[in-house]
Amino acid sequence: MHGMHARLPKHFVLEERLERYRDAIEPDPYHWRGHWTSACAPAGATPFREVRLDLGCGKGSFTVEAARREPDVLFVGMDSEPVCIAYAAQHAVESGLPNVVFVPGTGMRIREMFAEGELGRIYLNFPTPFPRKRESHLRLVNLERLMDYRHVLAPGAEVCLRTDSLPLREFALTQWELAGYRQTWRSDDARAERPELPTSEYELRLSAQGAKVFALFGTPGEPAPKDPRQTAEMSLACYIPQDLSAFDGYAPHGMQATVQNLRNRAARTGGDWSHGITR
Repeated sequence: MHGMHARLPKHFVLEERLERYRDAIEPDPYHWRGHWTSACAPAGATPFREVRLDLGCGKGSFTVEAARREPDVLFVGMDSEPVCIAYAAQHAVESGLPNVVFVPGTGMRIREMFAEGELGRIYLNFPTPFPRKRESHLRLVNLERLMDYRHVLAPGAEVCLRTDSLPLREFALTQWELAGYRQTWRSDDARAERPELPTSEYELRLSAQGAKVFALFGTPGEPAPKDPRQTAEMSLACYIPQDLSAFDGYAPHGMQATVQNLRNRAARTGGDWSHGITR
């Protein structure tokens, strides 16, 4: 879901990879709704303490490292790209960890996959920003998604967003408010503030390009909004700071063309790129 596709090595055969590492792939995750902690525990072992979902897990390095650190927690990694699932499953099998499994999907049917209160945490690590208004329904932090997460999160459980996109984080703030979430952590430099957090190949690639990691963690407040309505601006261009120097040296992945177009507009209009623009 990151929007940067994995490069395939020569002679890579997807079907063969998926078959080879099938022990770490759950092809029918809806079957385990409400039973993940016990169904995925090794035979004869105590059920896992809780389940956490890495939604948009990419090649799985964050998921596997998180699983390594907390062996009594089951980590479920989900991604819509079969190639990413193949790489993630390989990583899991080679790690030998029994508390990590990967599933194909987008999270659109999350309430069919997990029972009410079944998840202890949802990670949204560098989700695809989908900057255009017409794609906004695909964002993992939009109001509809956040309301779905409410149903599957245990009391006090968090949704943890980390992104290289300041506009996406600012948009998420509006959605947090509409969905009745309470902020538990917000950062303009998450890696500096919490260097102990597991990383991923994707984050390392972006950091090497000059990216800074923005974070927004939150938990559903009570009571839940009875009839939440979308009132926020849906184009991420609306959340770009007037001072484009905030993007000097790095523009968020998926928004490079937008930022450059606004720079060109600012040059033509004497610095006010927003004047008269339709976003």
